Amino acid sequence: MPVQIRQARAFLASYTVAADAAQRVIDYSGLQLIRVPGNRALCTLVFVQYVDGDLGPYHEFGVSFMVRHHRATAAGGLADARALAAGQAGVFIHRLPVDGEFTLAAGRGIWGFPKEIADFRMDYEGTHRRGALHHNGELVLGLTVRPGFAAPAKRGAGTSFDAYSHIDGVTRCTQWDMEPSGLHARPGGADLTLGEHPWARELAALGLPKRASMSSTIARLRMTFQDATPV
Repeated sequence: MPVQIRQARAFLASYTVAADAAQRVIDYSGLQLIRVPGNRALCTLVFVQYVDGDLGPYHEFGVSFMVRHHRATAAGGLADARALAAGQAGVFIHRLPVDGEFTLAAGRGIWGFPKEIADFRMDYEGTHRRGALHHNGELVLGLTVRPGFAAPAKRGAGTSFDAYSHIDGVTRCTQWDMEPSGLHARPGGADLTLGEHPWARELAALGLPKRASMSSTIARLRMTFQDATPV
């Protein structure tokens, strides 16, 4: 430790969903969602291609929710807003299918990430980014992200936050550092289709597909994962 990802690329779409329904989805973790105005929660769908890193090359898809940090001393309303603005909220990784056996074993064994083997069909080369996820031979979803606006590059820009996971009855917290470059973002900009797989029906119960609050693409992404700590 730490585990280094030297080169990856990603595209994602973020949505606001009904907070009460989303909380029921993640209740097994013991964590509490960050709630934004309108009693909504923040859900993100992301496809990542890992090109060069300690876990080897592979593809990954994630479903995550913004949650209150387990050490937060205040919750709700203004406290949640301040935590989001200050980067002091956490992200709970609810689903994390991959297509590599080594990263599956490492992800589950080191960090408790809920990795499962799935099939990916990816297109990073056109103006649109496209990904389709299949699990056990069944379509889960397809996501297309349209071009966005270039975000200003900031020297030494990076983000650090705590990622939460839960398997085998244990919730864990991992420090996750990211250094993105070549970032493009826009309001909306995502087309989501859902299959009939149970994971897809879970997203449909949250009101998806709908207009994304934001979508983005990241051309180059470096990441560092520290060790996990049970909470």
